[in-house]
This record gives sequence, C-alpha cells and structure tokens, in this order.
Amino acid sequence: MSEPEGTTRLRPGGRGRKGMPVLFLHGWGVGPHSYSAPLAQLRSLGCDVMAPAQPGFGRAAALQGDECSFPGYGRWAASYLDTMDVDEPVTVVGHSFGGGVAIQLAHDHPERVAGVVLCNGVGGFPWAGPQGPDSVTERPWWEWGRILGADLLAGPTMVRVLPALLGEAVPNLMSNPLAMWRVGEFVRRAHLLDEVTALRRRRLPITVVWSDRDRLVPHVGFVAICRAAGVHGEVVPGSHSWLIADPRRFGDIVLRAMVDAGAVPLSMAAAG
Repeated sequence: MSEPEGTTRLRPGGRGRKGMPVLFLHGWGVGPHSYSAPLAQLRSLGCDVMAPAQPGFGRAAALQGDECSFPGYGRWAASYLDTMDVDEPVTVVGHSFGGGVAIQLAHDHPERVAGVVLCNGVGGFPWAGPQGPDSVTERPWWEWGRILGADLLAGPTMVRVLPALLGEAVPNLMSNPLAMWRVGEFVRRAHLLDEVTALRRRRLPITVVWSDRDRLVPHVGFVAICRAAGVHGEVVPGSHSWLIADPRRFGDIVLRAMVDAGAVPLSMAAAG
C-alpha cells in the first residue's frame, strides 16, 4: 500500500520478516530524515520502523484549529497507524515534542500502544527550578529554535547532527513558520503528568530517558515525568539530540524497553 508523503519506513531484512512494529515520532522543528542513523539502528535490531513527518513539518499539512494540540496530534497518530494497516500494538518512541505526542497517543488510544519510550520528552510542566519557575514556558518559540540550533551545533558530535539542521530544520522554518509557531506555543507549556499517571495505573511499560547536557528540556521536567510514570529513568551523556549522535545506545535502550514490554522475547534480544 502507498505510504503517506514524508514517511520513512524501514523494514527488517530477509524475505517474510514482519519485524517488531515501532512508531517513531520526531522532535519539533525537524523531521524523520534527521534521525536516519538511529532509525537504521532500530531496523538492524529487527524492528519494522514507521517514522512519519508529523503535521506542520516537512511536507505534511498542518493541523488546523483545536486539532493543533496534543490530543489532535494523538488522533492524527492513531489515524496514521490505521493508514499503515497496523493491526497490532506498537512500541511508540518519541523524541522531545514527539514524546508528548507519544504520551497522548498511548493515553487516548490504549489499544494501539504496547509500550512507550520517551527520549528527552516534553510534558513535565510545570517546571520549577531552585530559583522559582523555569523560564522554559516563557521562551518565545523562536528561542526554542535558537537553542535547538545551538544544541545541534554543540560539541564533537556536530559533524553527525549538523545535517539535521541544514536538511530539515531550516527548510521547515522557511516553508511553514506559522505551523512551527503554533506547535511551539503549546509544546512549551506541555503539561501531561496526569496522562502519564494514568498510563502508570494501566501498567503500561514506560521508559524515560534524558541527556545530561540538554538545554531545551530541563532536568526537573525529566524528574517530574519519571515520578508520574513510577520509574527511575535513565540519564545518558549528550545534548538534547543525543540519539542522532549515539544511535547504538539509542537502539539498546529501545530494545530493552521492548523486552520489558513483552514485545520482544529475551532470547531474541540476546541474539540481536
């Protein structure tokens, strides 16, 4: 069947191999092509990876009106799985803004999700630092873009992550600044702790990961999500976009999460 425009689909090699279904939801300002290395790592582990361009990014049409919200994006993600003819629960992996969409999808459409992996996910608002409310919610959307650009250009991993900025973030900003602004406005005020708590009560497996040099999503937001999910969380080295620079670590984390969720037998994980 034809796939929606902007979709990256990576199936495991070998005739007849169905693969373990994974829905990957990208972060704000970029798109699935920015994550080519981590997505390829998931494929190498035997995953059937679906990575769509979310509405308002890439060539995907923006959501309109009240649909431009986390519930609207959750409905869109469920509809996308219908379009892809996915007939079993998926492991949904969300980075940054995509993490918020992953939470909403799992909350509103529990039959579609076997487990959630949040990589530097938003949703831990209200964020409060030792000196009072964190300035994250007060940043204009373009400030998020500036920090994201600085994050992609920072450190020794610049060679790997720079193409993400040049290849998708800049074109997105130039082609659809209004959509980026509208999404940025609700993302920077993301408050999804009630939804995460509900997932915990359902005993849905949730993996929460944060990187120690993230300047976009603060540590206190990570801690808030971990507490709501009832998990310890995992801190990895790197900046906000660490998974682009360290795809092997990313793949290992997702594979462990799928084992914990029962989506992958432990023997298969050991063989991989």
